[in-house]
Amino acid sequence: MLRISKQVNIPTSEIDLKAVRSTGAGGQNVNKVATAIHLRFDIRASSLPERYKYKLLNLSDSRITTDGVVVIKAQQFRTQQQNREDALKRLKDLIKSVSTPKKKRLATKPTKGARKRRLDNKAKRGQLKSLRKKVDYD
Repeated sequence: MLRISKQVNIPTSEIDLKAVRSTGAGGQNVNKVATAIHLRFDIRASSLPERYKYKLLNLSDSRITTDGVVVIKAQQFRTQQQNREDALKRLKDLIKSVSTPKKKRLATKPTKGARKRRLDNKAKRGQLKSLRKKVDYD
């Protein structure tokens, strides 16, 4: 059971964990031992609340396929157990990221002093550029 929050839990039967061989450097051990973990989690077939499913499916994340399956490959650690925990933690973080509502942006205005400084700088810059013109001696 993967606990997301007090109300939301995911049964382990809905998460498909598969041990595979890691890629990259690692000597002879990398070719023999399956320490990396492929995690697959079908969002549509899960027991998540509908609002979580909706937000996850609309998320533009490369880990979520067009079919609505979350695919996470964990191979950072040398042991299978550590990689399994890492993959589950990353899935939990992904689901938690859609559970918190985004802060609404408050529109702000520049202060009177900031507007005055901006216009002064523009006038000064314009004057500097006008001094670079060719001088007409007539």
